[in-house]
Amino acid sequence: MTIFLRQQSNNPPQMVHTVRIFVEMQQDSGENHEIIGYICNSFTPPIPKPALNEQNHAKKLLLTVSLLLAAASALAQPRIIAHRGYWTIPGSAQNSLASFSKADSCGVFGSEIDVWLTADDRLIVNHDRIYRGTDIDMERSKAREIQLIVLPNGENIPSLDEYLELVASKPATRLVLEMKSLSDLNREDLAARKIVQALKKHNLMERTDLIAFSINACLAFRKIAPDARIFYLNGDLPPQSIRDLGLTGIDYSGEVLRQNPEWVKQAHDLGLEVNVWTIDKSEDMRYFIDLGVDYITTDYPELLQQQLSR
Repeated sequence: MTIFLRQQSNNPPQMVHTVRIFVEMQQDSGENHEIIGYICNSFTPPIPKPALNEQNHAKKLLLTVSLLLAAASALAQPRIIAHRGYWTIPGSAQNSLASFSKADSCGVFGSEIDVWLTADDRLIVNHDRIYRGTDIDMERSKAREIQLIVLPNGENIPSLDEYLELVASKPATRLVLEMKSLSDLNREDLAARKIVQALKKHNLMERTDLIAFSINACLAFRKIAPDARIFYLNGDLPPQSIRDLGLTGIDYSGEVLRQNPEWVKQAHDLGLEVNVWTIDKSEDMRYFIDLGVDYITTDYPELLQQQLSR
């Protein structure tokens, strides 16, 4: 971020004396943002007034610069993504309906979910392939059987349609939807089509980021939805490759970005966005805030809010 201060002092005494402060910064897709602040002291021609006290003038200037810096800093901070929703508080569970509602109430930028295509071509919301304590495989079981599973907060595993209905009712929070990798690429293509259809049904395409570990899934999304925001998760491709594939950005683990911190700047220079996951410790949050990532995915969004407010 670069700040330019210049004072316009060529105005005649009867005109408004103006200080212009320009704050230019580069964020997200590389757009330049300009914030202009004014400090004005007006003079009425018939009645002479004393010149503006230099000390007061300096104080006003300093205050305005401070306010503009605060605004610029807020714009430059990473945005918070609740990992599998906000599930680490009472009454919630991973990928539950409550987890999205609690993420929304917390005021995060976005909330992430995981979506499987079942054996009977339905879409359900859950993370693990095999639900713990059972032998139910999300890819090889039917939706009706899967949705009998009771989550720790008492909810049943939701269908994607149920989940999207809730998301549509809470417009303040963005959805980050991970399509889980499948054993058959044709099945992945089908899952991508069905996910896009579901998002369009609920008018949520523009409020959703699509993410996947499978490069095939990412490219399937791009083919079906040319304007969609699509991020790659696997961490094995540098930013230039992601740009060449026509994706929106990288969504890599903290370990990958610690090993390749230069990828953040490279991505930004290419017009790509950067998310990092799953960052749950204060010291790691500070590291990635300072590194300049665009988004941080965490199981503890309120802890990250505290770090960002420091």
